[in-house]
Amino acid sequence: MDKRSIILLILVLGSLMAALDASIVLLAFPSMTQELSSDIVTSIWVILLYIIIVSVCTTQLGRLGDIFGRGKMFNLGFAIFTIASALCGLSPGILFLIFFRALQAVGSALLLANSGAIVADNFSKEHLGRAFGYIATGWSVGSVLGIILGGAITTLLGWRYIFYINVPIGIFALYLGLRHLKDKGKTKAALDVKGIVIFGIVLLMVSYGALDFAAQGLALFNEALIILGALLGLGFYIYEKNAKSPMIDFGAFRNRVLKYSTVSLIFISLGWFAVLFLITVYLQGVRGITPLNAAILISPTGLLGAVFSPFMGRLSDRIGARIVATTGIGFFALATLVYLTIGATTPLYMIAVAAVFSGIGLSMFFPANTSAIMANVRPDERGSINGLLRTIQNTGILLSYVIAFAIMTSVLPRETAYQIFVGTTQIIGGITDSFVSGIHAALALTLVLLIIGAVFSLIRGKNRF
Repeated sequence: MDKRSIILLILVLGSLMAALDASIVLLAFPSMTQELSSDIVTSIWVILLYIIIVSVCTTQLGRLGDIFGRGKMFNLGFAIFTIASALCGLSPGILFLIFFRALQAVGSALLLANSGAIVADNFSKEHLGRAFGYIATGWSVGSVLGIILGGAITTLLGWRYIFYINVPIGIFALYLGLRHLKDKGKTKAALDVKGIVIFGIVLLMVSYGALDFAAQGLALFNEALIILGALLGLGFYIYEKNAKSPMIDFGAFRNRVLKYSTVSLIFISLGWFAVLFLITVYLQGVRGITPLNAAILISPTGLLGAVFSPFMGRLSDRIGARIVATTGIGFFALATLVYLTIGATTPLYMIAVAAVFSGIGLSMFFPANTSAIMANVRPDERGSINGLLRTIQNTGILLSYVIAFAIMTSVLPRETAYQIFVGTTQIIGGITDSFVSGIHAALALTLVLLIIGAVFSLIRGKNRF
């Protein structure tokens, strides 16, 4: 195995582990909540805080890679991630688990923030699509394994082992990283600490406000939190426009391809990532399927994404990212249209058909879009821009989950919605129609967001990359 292949293997492992632990807790959620004697509103922060920290920190931790060396920061990420995983498994209570998940998220952010820049440092523009295809494969495999292993390991060994499995893999990857990841260069970029704090507060306010709405219904408190969070988001934009070393360099988006590729990513992330969650809830709550069987039924999404991402990455290298990425969005839209037909008695093979469409879309959009972005960034900004991409994607994931959770509680009695969310209750009778209607409303919104994302993908320009 040559050096570049080893480097790619290390990066794929990092992507796989970060994706796996973003999803593996979903099917272990009921066991965690019960064993640690927690309530659902507290336990959900095991999921959301991980995503928030990755969203907030990824851009700046990518900049740390620009300053101190991307290889060093990537290896540090694996070390933190591995240690935190062991501590998560040892957690004696829910607050300990939430804290150690936050630490794990810091390690994950270091991995995600620096991986794309390391790819760009070691591969020519003509091979970026292929390399990012393999990175996307790692993410897809991790997402699928997270869902399937979350159910299987929790059932056979207990939820603590979903964290313990990270330890040997992390040690192996860290060993390889210390041997083979060499820094290509450093810059004098500075950190935007104020920007991190403001952006973090924005996400916390909006997330907490939406969750409080889900728990209590519309009230002055959660309404004020969401409005103030939105206003603070505007303040964040104004501050970043004038900051000397901003967390988000809006000036970089003068490049047309970079700008429209990033906007497309925003809409795809915001719209798409709640879909699998909603369909999983539908399969368990409406159809009465076990969490593990539901995971297997929708697994073609990740499996096909894993298999085809390298090929689609190579295709984008040859014909350009615009056609490949936009076609991928088209497959996402096809999957959404199929999901919009589901009801209480829909044949289950329709879910598998939609999962196939979404898997093809996954394999096409993300490698091609990432390649287009990274090929239009200056070498000294690769770390921070790659971090920005991960921030955008994870912010979209976070808001997708929050929106989906809020929709669930708006169409069902809240306690019933909570039980469905953790997979312990099947809804029956007339309430099924209301719940399915709520899912359809969320999917219709997803379709609109996908169309907007496709428009921006199309108008990014005819640049080859």
